[in-house]
Amino acid sequence: MSSNYLEQLAAEWYEYRGYFVRRHLMVGPKAGGGFDGELTLLAVHLEKGEAVQVEPSMDAHSWEKREKRYQSRFELGRRFIPVLLGGKLRSWPLRQIALIGLGSSTNHPTLGGGEVLSLGEFLARILTAFRGADLAAQPVPQQYPILRTLQFVADNHRTLIPALLDEDPRQIRF
Repeated sequence: MSSNYLEQLAAEWYEYRGYFVRRHLMVGPKAGGGFDGELTLLAVHLEKGEAVQVEPSMDAHSWEKREKRYQSRFELGRRFIPVLLGGKLRSWPLRQIALIGLGSSTNHPTLGGGEVLSLGEFLARILTAFRGADLAAQPVPQQYPILRTLQFVADNHRTLIPALLDEDPRQIRF
């Protein structure tokens, strides 16, 4: 189990969508012991031929400090993920995502060479995917508790939005 909400959310989302997900991959073993670093989350979809490195963070550091940290993490990914995948999988494009809990991608669309995805944007993508799904016919499996909650939120949006807006639900028209 992960120790970070963003990491858990990303792992559930990618696994739910058919990706093989590995967390906390230690890469670059050193001769004297230890490793060059750690990849927080690697998601691989064999049918789509996709590999995604997600580095989540809830920090409130400056963008300059974030840039340095993500540059280091994504460089590790570019160096070691092709080795981890091996064979023909090495030619797959690698998508690198800085999943941030605090901040916005508006003025900072990239960090360390990877795409910035805010928590709000990520949640919106997930909720959009669930909006058209029939909860009774296609429930999210219980092994994904965060996604299951988001599916209930999407299914009950007419009741929840007024509560979030602190308004009388009878006064809002959809």
